[in-house]
Amino acid sequence: MKLKITTIGNSAGVILPKELLARLRLEKGDELHALETPDGIRLSVFDPKLAAQMDVAEKIMRERRTLLHKLAQ
Repeated sequence: MKLKITTIGNSAGVILPKELLARLRLEKGDELHALETPDGIRLSVFDPKLAAQMDVAEKIMRERRTLLHKLAQ
């Protein structure tokens, strides 16, 4: 599905078609979580518990970058 970035006030945004909102079971005002993957960006319904877990994981990866790099070898 091709989406276009458009100006919204002083920001930029993407308009999600009604069909996509229905498939994702989303409504105006709902929040999305964006996750960067090797294939692109994955959007999913925002889950506060998952967001907290991702924050912890990112913090650990930043703090232990050297160790994780050595483990990957």
